[in-house]
Amino acid sequence: MSPSPTLTRPDQAVSPDRTSRPAERRTRSASPLLSKGVVNGVLIAAMLWTVLPLTWLVIAATKGYADLYSTGGFEFARVQLWENLVKLFTFSDGLFLRWLLNSFLYAGVGALVSSMISILAGYAFDKFRFPGKERWFGLVLLGVLVPAAVTTVPLYLMASDLGLTNSFWGVFLPGLASPFGVYLGRVFSQAYVPDELLEATRVDGAGELRTFWQIAFPLLRPAFATLFLFGFTGGWNAFFMPLLMLSDHELYPVGLGLFMWRQMIGTDQDLYYPLLMTGSLVAILPLVVAFFSLQRYWKAGLTAGAVK
Repeated sequence: MSPSPTLTRPDQAVSPDRTSRPAERRTRSASPLLSKGVVNGVLIAAMLWTVLPLTWLVIAATKGYADLYSTGGFEFARVQLWENLVKLFTFSDGLFLRWLLNSFLYAGVGALVSSMISILAGYAFDKFRFPGKERWFGLVLLGVLVPAAVTTVPLYLMASDLGLTNSFWGVFLPGLASPFGVYLGRVFSQAYVPDELLEATRVDGAGELRTFWQIAFPLLRPAFATLFLFGFTGGWNAFFMPLLMLSDHELYPVGLGLFMWRQMIGTDQDLYYPLLMTGSLVAILPLVVAFFSLQRYWKAGLTAGAVK
């Protein structure tokens, strides 16, 4: 005979849901905490990766050569920032100031012209119809996929054939073309410039140029500010193209000039290292100013499509 099954009273029965729910609740409560911890850890690591080198540079720019190596990297010593700045802007007849001016021309004026070209091209690709429009835009997208380092040597050879090497135009003109800027200009035009608004202005008798400047361009200011900052940052940090194009040190941008300063100064480390640290600090200030001054346009662009 098989043993009779054991009976359990109703008040002794244990529901499987009651035993599993506390464990599930603990798992669910631990999972968001773990996710937040990982995300916060990654953000803190990224912040330290960005802020610590800048902090070290600010402190190093206030030191002389002896204090730079006799004190810790994040330890202040005798502050001689003003002396370093005077040396920086008076050394070699103010050559560093000339490099700053060159960088403002290459990066600032170049970014303005490049951003306007990109906005106009993106607006045209979005709002106008012409034969082969999508094929031409496909070529633009191919340009986005090609790294800039691949096109540097062909651009140098073209500039050499045209006699533009070792000149301002040899560095300035190649930076005006931005396939990514054209793509971004078209995306912004599709998002922020309604076709109905343009049709209404054309019905009122406005020409295409007036329609663009008075109607479309104010709506595209966030895109223009974004493209300008991208172009300004890329032009200010340009190194390989000026290195190939230029041999006259008076035409150098500030980044290339600081790199080549070691050869100009020679073995005078007491002069070289303070100039290099102070020059690097001064060189990043325009980027910081440009970022914070254009930040309000980004905020306006992010909220422009939130309410219809």
